[in-house]
Amino acid sequence: MENKTTLAAPSLALEQKPTGLKLFFKRLVQQRVLVLMSVPFLVWLFIFKYLPIWGWTIAFQDYQPGLKFGEQEWVGFQHFRFLFEDDRFLLVLRNTLAMSGINLVLGFVTAITLALLLNEVRKMAFKRVVQTVSYMPHFISWVVAAGIIQTTLAPDGIINDLLIGFGVIEKGQEILFLGKAEWFWGIFGAGSVWKDVGWNTIVYLAAITSIDPAQYEAAEMDGAGRLRRMWHITLPGIRPVVIVLLIMNIGYLLESGFEPQYLLGNGMNVDYSENIDIFVLKYGIQQFNFPLATAAGMFKTVVSFILIFAANSIAKRMGQDRLF
Repeated sequence: MENKTTLAAPSLALEQKPTGLKLFFKRLVQQRVLVLMSVPFLVWLFIFKYLPIWGWTIAFQDYQPGLKFGEQEWVGFQHFRFLFEDDRFLLVLRNTLAMSGINLVLGFVTAITLALLLNEVRKMAFKRVVQTVSYMPHFISWVVAAGIIQTTLAPDGIINDLLIGFGVIEKGQEILFLGKAEWFWGIFGAGSVWKDVGWNTIVYLAAITSIDPAQYEAAEMDGAGRLRRMWHITLPGIRPVVIVLLIMNIGYLLESGFEPQYLLGNGMNVDYSENIDIFVLKYGIQQFNFPLATAAGMFKTVVSFILIFAANSIAKRMGQDRLF
């Protein structure tokens, strides 16, 4: 009898351990302070992110301002069909994907490269100067940044002066860079890198600090040089961070920005500078075509939602770190 009682005790303890909803509510009570701190954010999220989703109904109506909800004429997917039959929207979609892809690739490559190089710098004073100089453009608004880019690329700007000085072009043959439509994507990519590379580097530098220094010491004792240490220790060490950020950025492939395209775009490069956000602005505000603008915005949101879940699912199947 004593043996039976002894064996039953552990199983009884296991049955009493809270699981499922009981465990969830128990942790909720234990972390009630953090939960209360998050309430204002959740309220803000609901008011400004979820409540406006009701406005998506405009995309399915022949919306007329001033009429009540019940008085609007419902047209189904008419505006969505128009979008994908409109050559202008397809051109805008191409521009958006191209600029997002350029920003994604250049953003990752330049930020990771700068983080690797800064990690190898031993003189702290020089390292701080480089970090400060590379961070500063991030805190400049795009209005100011666009003005700097326009001045730099102007016919009387420094780039043309350098080209004349090196004999690449002659005086009087200055290049109007922002007038070359096919060059806009390159200008946008270079401007985005200049503005954000320092800020993006912060995340990778923080990830590098979490790598055990003993790994570098062991590799150095085995004769590994700096490049080998970067390739075999640093890059694998920051891989989880890179993958998570990549998943998040894939979800923003249709978010190529608004300010740089709007400020640097003009009539000569509009076929390469106009993206979905500017398309929505033109139809929704300037032409008062609210249903079409809402349909374009809704398309962008739904595709972004699908992309982030697809990227997360692929990372999960490959056994990599993921968002959820």
